Amino acid sequence: MSIKAYRPTTPAQRQKTTQDFDQITTRKPLKSLVQSKKQNAGRNNQGRITVRHRGGGVKRHYRILTHNLPAGLTLRVEEIEYDPNRSARIARVKDQNGVYYYILADTNMRQGLEIQTGEEAPIETSNRMAIEQIPVGTQIYAIELTPGKGAQAVRAAGASAQLMAKENGYATIRMPSGEVRKVLTTCTAAIGVVGNVQHQNVKIGSAGRKRRKGIRPTVRGVVMNACDHPHGGGDGGRHGSGKAPRTPWGQLTLGYRTRHNKKTNKMIVRSRHQGKRK
Repeated sequence: MSIKAYRPTTPAQRQKTTQDFDQITTRKPLKSLVQSKKQNAGRNNQGRITVRHRGGGVKRHYRILTHNLPAGLTLRVEEIEYDPNRSARIARVKDQNGVYYYILADTNMRQGLEIQTGEEAPIETSNRMAIEQIPVGTQIYAIELTPGKGAQAVRAAGASAQLMAKENGYATIRMPSGEVRKVLTTCTAAIGVVGNVQHQNVKIGSAGRKRRKGIRPTVRGVVMNACDHPHGGGDGGRHGSGKAPRTPWGQLTLGYRTRHNKKTNKMIVRSRHQGKRK
């Protein structure tokens, strides 16, 4: 996959880049694995905004991905597809029983490739198995954090983690963020790197393109009124925040830690924040 630039016919075109979609083999998804998706504009079931700067955007249909593949399957890749709901590409695969699944596509997947799951699967890219079967030093993705729950971590485009050690029923994994954490070796993972690795290099280029993605404008707090943001107010002219940076609701930010998940603290060997433990 490569990045495609445009002729600079307008100021937006001068900056804009996009993907060339050379790996995608079909534009039509499988109807049985697609469902409608309601646009909630960042609001919860009470109508209150829980995620700011969301709304509008083009309509999408949700692709039903299987993050918890059964063991003992032999899957054949039939199509590589675009998914508007995630940064990675997805692969349409069919097992030996004729059942279709959508899974994350890695850099190795192509039409006709055979993928295996479970204990009998060989140690090859794209195969999925328990971490206890994977050699130390291997790059992995779509990692389970709780056995049987399905892949939860390392699912974004271009992401991969490294299996560093296995000891006493736990595997030590270096995550893409730099965090080093422990996971039970009975959890499953896929071997390889998630595809669409150039996703992070795409330049949006124009405000309209951002709106079509369903993202509304973000306004700085220092240009708001004092009633709207802690950084707002003042007697005209440009000025700083005048205090430690904080959210519109007064919560400190930019370095202030808000993580309170003590249940998994013991699983984190090294934090992603300057090598300090959370």
